[in-house]
Order: sequence, then structure tokens, then C-alpha cells
Amino acid sequence: MLHTMTSEPEQQIGVGTQDAFQRLWTPHRMAYIQGENKPSGPEAGDGCPFCAIPAKSDEDGLIITRGEHVYTVLNLYPYNGGHLMVVPYRHIADYTELDAAETAELAEQTKRAMTALRAASGAHGFNIGMNQGTVAGAGIAAHLHQHVVPRWGGDTNFMPVVGHTKVLPQLLADTRKMLADAWPVD
Repeated sequence: MLHTMTSEPEQQIGVGTQDAFQRLWTPHRMAYIQGENKPSGPEAGDGCPFCAIPAKSDEDGLIITRGEHVYTVLNLYPYNGGHLMVVPYRHIADYTELDAAETAELAEQTKRAMTALRAASGAHGFNIGMNQGTVAGAGIAAHLHQHVVPRWGGDTNFMPVVGHTKVLPQLLADTRKMLADAWPVD
């Protein structure tokens, strides 16, 4: 719950020292911080969520679209609203392991993701990329995935810069439907 500042200090008994900070509680982020849904090892059968997602319905898996070699899914722990990932079905860790067909489809799905995000949410720009390996920041290093993060002018404000918190104004299921409806077809 976000509290507004008033001229009268709020009485806080047993909850720590009173200060001038406002708080936006995001307990759902604790699952990510504690490693929920992270694979237990490098193999496909080691609890890899990217291997498990395609077996779910599009709605339950937050899948936007499925291709022959890759699928596009909403990030369960997004940096911004509409944060997508393009993921090969094949359990590989490194970009150099993609074959030609997988590389082409990953590139095409990335282009379509940008088109859908612009149509659905008016994105002004994008951060697109892959973190190769744990040391490079990959949360799930064992299964390759490319991030497509929409950006808007002014979307970096005090919340992420100072508060290390993102405010997402829409539920993931609603975002999935909006983007699936806006996905370009051939």
C-alpha cells in the first residue's frame, strides 16, 4: 500500500524506525529473487521453464505466438509492461548453437514482437538482447532467450532509478491478450 506524506507523522509501532520514505510493496517479486522457476541444472529435464511453457495453453503459459522453431512469451518477471522473450523450443544455451532456420525465425519473431508492441501500446523504442551465461546476467542461462523490452519516453523515473521498483499497470493475462490480438500475421 502506498502511503502519502502528511504533515502529521504516521505512528509506527513495532515496524521499524519512522522515516520520510513512501513504500510500494511488491511481494510477488520475492518468487523471482528466491529463484522460483529456475532450472536445477543445464539439461532440458532439469526443471527448465522454457521447456515446460510450450506444453501449456497459450493463456496459462503467457504465450503470444508459436512458430515452428521458436515461440514468443511474456516475461513472468518483466522489466516493463509488455516485456517479451523469443525462445527456441530446442534446449540450447548459446546463440551460436542455433541452426539457420532457428536463427531466421528468432529474428522474424523479434520483428513481429516490435510491430505488435508498437500497435498495442505505442512503444517509442526497445531494448533487445540476450544475456549469454550467468556472468553476463542470464537468469536462466541454460536455455537461450532473446528479450524484447518496450520503452517509452520518460518510463525511467524515480521508481526504478531510486526505488529499484517497476510499477506495471496491467495484469500479465491482460497484456498477453492485448499483444496476441495485435500480433501481425503473414
